[in-house]
Amino acid sequence: MSKYYFISDVHLGYGSRVDDRAREQRLVRLLDDIFAEGMRGELGGVYVVGDLFDSWFEFSSVIPRRHVRAIAALARIAAYAPVEYLMGNHDFGHRNYFETELSIPVHRGDIERVLHGKKFFISHGDGKAANDTGYLVLRSILRNPVLQAGYRLIHPDLGIRFAEWISGRSRAYTDNRDALRKTDGMKAFAEAKINRGEADFVVMGHRHTPQLMAFEKGTYVNLGDWIRSYTYGFFDEQGFEIRNA
Repeated sequence: MSKYYFISDVHLGYGSRVDDRAREQRLVRLLDDIFAEGMRGELGGVYVVGDLFDSWFEFSSVIPRRHVRAIAALARIAAYAPVEYLMGNHDFGHRNYFETELSIPVHRGDIERVLHGKKFFISHGDGKAANDTGYLVLRSILRNPVLQAGYRLIHPDLGIRFAEWISGRSRAYTDNRDALRKTDGMKAFAEAKINRGEADFVVMGHRHTPQLMAFEKGTYVNLGDWIRSYTYGFFDEQGFEIRNA
C-alpha cells in the first residue's frame, strides 16, 4: 500500500537557534520514519508544500549553511521514492540545487497529481486569498529570473542576510493582512475547484492552521505549520489524515 506525505510551513530558520534546531530535529525524526517506509517499498511519495525554509536564496555555488540535516534526510528519501517541492512565499529563491544535487524537482506553481485514483490539486496557497492582487504583483517581482540573477551578484553573506530580513517583513505583512480578512479565500477557492469537478482533494499550506474540511464532492486540506501545530498530511487507500509530528 503506497503512502503519501504532505509537509508545509516548517519555516526552518525561524526564531532562536535553540528553537530552530529543535524544530529541525523533530522534522528529521519524521523524515527518518518516512525513509524507513521507503526502504520497505511502502512509500508513494513526499510533497513539500512550500515554506520548508523561513528564507531560502541560493547562489551559483553557495546555499544557506544551516539545516543540512533536513536536506540530507530529504535526499535519502528521494533515492527510494519521489519527493516534490513547491515554492512558498518565503523560500522562493531556489535555483537548481535541489534538482541537480538531490534529484528533487522544485515547482514554481501549483501541481496536479492522481494518487490512489483521486485527483489532487496541491498548492502552497499564497495568492489564493481574496483581493490578493497586490501580493501577486510583489511575488512576480521577487521571482523574476532577471532580477534574481542580478541579486546573485551580491556577496552571499550579504544576500542571504538581506533575504532573511525580507522574509521577516513578509511575515509581518501577511499576518496583519490576514487578521483583517473576514473570509477564508483559500477555502472558497478550494470549494469552487472541488465543485467544478477539478479535484477530489485540494491540499494547501500557508495559513498555518490545520484543517480537514469535507464538502459534498471532495475535501479541502490545510496542512498547518511547524511553528505552533506541528502537523502534516498523510494519505493512503483509507483516506487523508492530518497527523501530529
